Amino acid sequence: MPKRHADGSAPGPAPPGKQPFDIDEAFRRLRRAVRGRAKAAMFDLRDRGFGSPFEQLVGSLISARTRDETTLEVCLRLFAQARTPAEMIALGESRLAEILRPASFPEPKARDILEFSRRIQDEHGGVVPDTIEGLTAFRGVGPKIAALTLAVGHGKPSIAVDVHVHRIVNRWGYVETSTPEQTMHALEAKLPKAYWIEINERLVPFGKWVCTAASPRCSTCPLLPMCRQVGVTKAR
Repeated sequence: MPKRHADGSAPGPAPPGKQPFDIDEAFRRLRRAVRGRAKAAMFDLRDRGFGSPFEQLVGSLISARTRDETTLEVCLRLFAQARTPAEMIALGESRLAEILRPASFPEPKARDILEFSRRIQDEHGGVVPDTIEGLTAFRGVGPKIAALTLAVGHGKPSIAVDVHVHRIVNRWGYVETSTPEQTMHALEAKLPKAYWIEINERLVPFGKWVCTAASPRCSTCPLLPMCRQVGVTKAR
């Protein structure tokens, strides 16, 4: 294994038979590869008109450990009744938990949503913070939820690293990291800012349909000529 750079990037030239990894070309191919596929939940909500910072914060928290299909269903039902901190508070904890129930951990998520709704209203004048520090000060809001809120809700360049992003960029050999948090920092040091928001939007469906965790579809993957296939032992 080659020695990694301090920023987590994978050093060295492309191995025999592989083209150098070109990130601009990779994104051109990614866009074609996921065209027509179901979108990542937060981007789907944005495109349906639920892209405010508050809606994205709520939706991102709901999405934790929940399938995108369920997240979308729950969020659409919730936002039909409440789209602002005041409206969310008016629902009350038991009603909110009932609406969230198809998602994982509905009761804790309802408590967290109500708590940050009150804090946004009382401490921030109804405005969702636009910094990682401000967002992660809320209970239940970690780096991924904060990054999605910043990226999709506020439109500020932020890298949301989920299991798909972490797995794929390491499989490419674009970075060499052990945890999603390390991957986020490595990408911040290496990935052009123009792709910071888009990387989650593209790699979530790509990870579901092409670069799957088990037996990735390497034989039909448009990135195969560049991908180092790190850790791939069985492919289709």
